[in-house]
Amino acid sequence: MTGSLPGGVGVSALRVYDWPAADGLCGGTPHMHLACAEAYFVTGGTGAVQTLTWTGFRETPLSPGTLLHFGPGTVHRLVNGDGTLRLVVIMANSGLPEAGDAVLTFPPAILADPGAYRQAARAGTPEQARHRRDLALEGFRLLRGGGQAALAEFHRAAAGLVAPLLDDFESRWRGGALAAAELTGHRLDRLRRGDVSHLREAEVVTTPARVALGMCGNLDRYE
Repeated sequence: MTGSLPGGVGVSALRVYDWPAADGLCGGTPHMHLACAEAYFVTGGTGAVQTLTWTGFRETPLSPGTLLHFGPGTVHRLVNGDGTLRLVVIMANSGLPEAGDAVLTFPPAILADPGAYRQAARAGTPEQARHRRDLALEGFRLLRGGGQAALAEFHRAAAGLVAPLLDDFESRWRGGALAAAELTGHRLDRLRRGDVSHLREAEVVTTPARVALGMCGNLDRYE
């Protein structure tokens, strides 16, 4: 499957923003994925990831060698403790978490208006990315203080925002993770029959990085 990483995953190298926020912490934009899991492997620096789930708030320290993963429904915010936090981000479904399956924790009035949400979520410049981050932190603070009722409302608003994208999500899943799993099944069937012809199709592929302003930092995206 030329062009698809093993297992249909997505990978990005992340240098977490070192911009200070209103609470004195530096870091990224809190957000949530609705369909996909994500993992962080820390390659440098120290910091933390703040998470909010149905069971409450948690802060997990990060240091080189830490491997952390979480499923959909986990609101997460990266905190850049020493200013040099770097991660490798591993994403389900061909990088879908960075390709639409993410809703930022903006205040409720913005979440309720798709046009206002799209405008606030724009990040073509560092200034826009920083404003987006600060606005999401306002909503994150409200979520932390609002308990399960506030989180339930955020879940409903997030589902409404991604509803028009679900067909695209399914196409990416079918062409990535599902296709990769099915291909493994076909190879196993061939091996059971003594057919090793697929081994002649082996190839080595390099994937160039695409630089972007991500939700949590500067990204080198590999797709």
